[in-house]
Amino acid sequence: MMPLDEAVIAGAEFRRGPDDRRTPAGGMDWDDVRVFLAVARHGSLRAAGRALGVSQPTIGRRLAAFEAAFGGPTLFDRLPEGLRLNAAGEQLVPAAEGVERAALMLERRRAAASPELSGTVRVSVGEWAAGFLARCLSERGPTALPAGITLELVESQQTANLARREADLAVRHHPPESGDLYVAKAGTFACAVYRRCGSKSGAWVTYTEEQAHYPTARWVQQQIDKNGGAVALRASNAAMQQAAIRAGSGKGVLPCYAGDDDPLLERLTPPVPEIAAEHSVIVHRDLRRAVCVRAVIDWVRRAFAENRGALAGIR
Repeated sequence: MMPLDEAVIAGAEFRRGPDDRRTPAGGMDWDDVRVFLAVARHGSLRAAGRALGVSQPTIGRRLAAFEAAFGGPTLFDRLPEGLRLNAAGEQLVPAAEGVERAALMLERRRAAASPELSGTVRVSVGEWAAGFLARCLSERGPTALPAGITLELVESQQTANLARREADLAVRHHPPESGDLYVAKAGTFACAVYRRCGSKSGAWVTYTEEQAHYPTARWVQQQIDKNGGAVALRASNAAMQQAAIRAGSGKGVLPCYAGDDDPLLERLTPPVPEIAAEHSVIVHRDLRRAVCVRAVIDWVRRAFAENRGALAGIR
């Protein structure tokens, strides 16, 4: 999937104008439809721009063009907190979503039919999978990622909407429960408690209060409730936590592939089975056979298989 830029939004190949690039006079531009839906879903030009990968001014221009096609800026109420669909805008959403579904289906089918083993493949990942796959990119030989492919890892807590091509595939701990998706198990991340070698700190490094529902955060809180102890630091991702643990700020839970490989850290516990994280590869069925996507799926599964011992914390 080609990245979005200032001028063209993914899916522009489905517009048909006199020069095969521009929309005929009076015709509807799919880019403008997609922008309308993004603003409706995200509530602001800035958030819609982040979702589509284009600038806020571009989003504003395309939204103005879409609204002008329906008589002027009458589809959203402009409020201090953002943009909210009004009654006229709400009436257009079902039809716009129908256009979106059809265009995205064609886009996925076109990508699946391409024989080219080159291009950018966007992968939605959680933080542990992001760190692991980034490390595996350095591997060479027959199991390396094909040279023509650029991997784009997008870390987020939420799985990207694969039907809308927010990503080409995902490697996640919790696969979606519905959708026309292909899901295959990849492997499991074991985790354990680590602290800086020689450190005597018994305080914990853990997630923020907003992330208290995470399995690792719940487990740490159980240990504090059971055995006592203090929290030295709350940080919102594993990279910050590992940096704090390496500095001697306290002890904390890390994936074994990261903790065991760090010479500054010592492991304090065996792998904790109740917070091991099983991950799966997820892809929309329309894209499963796409040459580039298939190559990345195979590479991800090889990476998990070949590093099974490190992922399991076996040493």
